[in-house]
Amino acid sequence: MKKILTIAGSDCSGGAGIQADIKTITVHKMYAMSAITALTAQNTIGVQGIFEVSPEFVTAQLDSIFSDIFPDAVKIGMVSNVKIIEVIAQKLKQYNAKNIVVDPVMVSTSGSKLLNDDAMNAVITKLIPLADIITPNISEAEALSNIKIENEDDMIVAAKIISAMFSGSVLIKGGHLSNSADDLIFTAGKAVWIKGEKIDNPNTHGTGCTLSSVIACNLANGFSVEESVINAKQYVTGALLDMLDLGAGSGPLNHCYL
Repeated sequence: MKKILTIAGSDCSGGAGIQADIKTITVHKMYAMSAITALTAQNTIGVQGIFEVSPEFVTAQLDSIFSDIFPDAVKIGMVSNVKIIEVIAQKLKQYNAKNIVVDPVMVSTSGSKLLNDDAMNAVITKLIPLADIITPNISEAEALSNIKIENEDDMIVAAKIISAMFSGSVLIKGGHLSNSADDLIFTAGKAVWIKGEKIDNPNTHGTGCTLSSVIACNLANGFSVEESVINAKQYVTGALLDMLDLGAGSGPLNHCYL
């Protein structure tokens, strides 16, 4: 059985973060492990509180995992503390982790910055260089490239800028564009478009967490980056089309729709 490690925060309402990752990994018939970076009090309406785990305890979790059940892929979600980012990068290098997927959660859907400048710089300089693929949405790609993205041509320009930061692939998710749901994979100067339908479903809580986890599962199974992204997009599309409707706000996907 393939083993997948997710390093991220906990979502007590189950729609995003560690909980979404574990559900996703499990329905892909793989063994899920987690290193929790923060506890959150949140639901479909918003985030009511955050309690960060100490860098020392993140270190202990990672040592426990890598020294006993070595993961076949690693997915990293939101990490807001510079010292935790440094610990994660150190341990990934120490244990020579493979198939690393970084979801650089930097900007909210509404456009608000979720990381301070020091933490954003640490993600760029410490985590992204270790990744096989990063999965920014439009707002995050704008933050990483320092350009405004309004169309697919802009996505290509941004991907070229971001790809100079590391040797892995850049997946810019186009779901936030008004007229498209096409995603762009940019690897070693080559751009590949993954076409997608615009789904009329307001319940998208945890979509990014879920997508990056499926990519990690596919990489662990030996699929190429392009194949992994295509498979992940199909899974997330199916989970959205299932039209699960929970909570008063933007609800979660149905990870068990398969």
